[in-house]
Formats: sequence, C-alpha cells, structure tokens
Amino acid sequence: MKKIITSLFLSTLFFSTAQTIDKSNISSGGGSSINENLDMLYTIGELNVQEINLGNLEVSEGFINKSLKTIIQTKVFLQGPIITPSISGLMNDDLRVENYLPLISPYSDYSSVENLVFNEGGVLGDGDQKDDIVDWVWVELRTVYDVSKRINGRSALLQRDGDIVGLDGISPLKMEVEPNYYYVAVKHRNHLGVMTSEAIDLTINSEVTVDFTTNLLSTYSDNAQIQMESGVMALWAGKITNAETVKFSGSENGPNVIKDYILADLSNVFNSVTFSSSGYLLIDLNLNGTAAFSGSENESNIIKDNVLAYPNNVFNSSTYFILTTIPNND
Repeated sequence: MKKIITSLFLSTLFFSTAQTIDKSNISSGGGSSINENLDMLYTIGELNVQEINLGNLEVSEGFINKSLKTIIQTKVFLQGPIITPSISGLMNDDLRVENYLPLISPYSDYSSVENLVFNEGGVLGDGDQKDDIVDWVWVELRTVYDVSKRINGRSALLQRDGDIVGLDGISPLKMEVEPNYYYVAVKHRNHLGVMTSEAIDLTINSEVTVDFTTNLLSTYSDNAQIQMESGVMALWAGKITNAETVKFSGSENGPNVIKDYILADLSNVFNSVTFSSSGYLLIDLNLNGTAAFSGSENESNIIKDNVLAYPNNVFNSSTYFILTTIPNND
C-alpha cells in the first residue's frame, strides 16, 4: 500500500533522508484531500510546488493534481544485447525468450507487471518484434538547480528498438511531476547510466522526446555512451559491482566478480572456471541469459574491450576504469 504523508514540518523530514526538494517557503499548516480522481496533498501558503517519490513513500508540498502527468518518449540502447544483434537495429531479447525476465522490478520501487507484458510481439501479441521487452530500466528526473537531486524516479520497460515504456509494456512512460525543466537520466542494472547535458522542458500532458540512441542528443559529460559500429549510441556494459564503474583490473574488478560467481554456482559441480551460469544475472552483460568468465563470448572480454576502447584511456591501459557520468544522488 502506498503511504502518503503530509507534515507540519516537512523540512525536518527531508533533512532525515537522502532526497531533498528545493523550496522557497514552508508553511506551518497542511493536510490532504482525495476526491474521486483528484489526489491532492498540500501545505498552506506554499510559494513552491514540488513532489518527491521514493517507491512506496510519497511526500509532497504545494498543490499537485496527480492526474496530470508528463509523458516522456525516451529511447536508449544497451550495449550488451546489441553487440551482435540477431536483427539489425534491434537489441536481442534473449532474457524474455528464455523466461528469465522477472515480473517484479529489480529497482527500488519494486514495480510489477503481468505475464502478458513479456509476450512475443509485445503485450498486443501482434508479432511486431520491435516491441518485445529486453529488460527493466530506471528513469529519473533531476532538478535544474542541482543535478545531484532526484525529483522523481521509477521503473520502466525497455523494448528492442530502444523505446522506454510504462508497465503495460507499450504506453509511453508517464512521470508525475510539476511542469518545469528537468535533467532526464536512464540507468540499467549492469550498464552505466546516461543523462541529458541540459534540462528538458517537461510540460504536463505533452509528449517530450529524449532519444539517447543518436549522437545528436548531447549527454552530461563526455563519452557517456559508446558508439556502436552501426553508428548508434549505447550505454557502456560492465557495471557489475555497487561502484558505478566498469573495471577490468585492480580491486573489485569485474572479471573477479564474474569468476567468484561462476565458482560459487551450485550447478558448477566440477568447480570449473569455464562453466557458464544461467538466469537473470547481474554478471550477464550481453543479456543472453548466460554468463561466463572465460571461453567464447565471455563477459570478462566485454569489460576488457570497453576499458581499452574508452576514449579517455589515452595510454590504452588495462588498469583504467570507466566511471559513471551521472552525479551521485546518495
């Protein structure tokens, strides 16, 4: 059940969390009201209107009509499933084909979907392969005043053609947010995220397109994405630790994490480093449902190739590591 909180001292509440909201005045009165489709939280005398969403905890200040949503047509490619695509221009959807995609999001809001969302041809089952779901992603909006501050974030689904859609598997993503300028960020569980270099004007009930697959869209910081041989832009694969990095050697490097997982896999009865683990795995960088430390198409090589190919690695060093370009909001 979603919890909605209004407080006489909202500033105290925000101080105790990692999330903050820019404000120009906080009053001493407040309340909430629900009337049919209008769900409104308010404090008396607010000069600024904003909302924060932390999974099942929602805190608001000012008047917000929650039936008003910003529609974001966001598009992104993941490097892993498009390295060797079975269909040109589309990411592979092996996790869906192998029934490994979870019905509950791996991200902090734990959103859930129906089984039919992962049908072949998308939720409509019309045979259009570009609508097949590849994986879950996380979409954030960040304030124009401080890019480290997240205003809203939620789980979404990624189709083979890069479209990010809502939990029904086909509709454009909708975000509950006050109309304003926001930075738009997209994250994935084992790829480095990406964010727009400038704040985007998000207007209530209008559709805004943010296409990260083209180099025409400027991203926050240089080399935030890798350019594939086809010319499209994609998120860097290889983030398999809590650190927002892609690392081939040194402490907490990716290959060692992969090796340790492979050796600890209960199905690996011979304790072989050439064993391949299967499932919905963080170490599965090409998202084909299996992960390997060594041998053909192993994940270690994906990490090594990315580190050596990264443009800022001017000395072609294997000890170099790729760091996320999205400012930390923890």
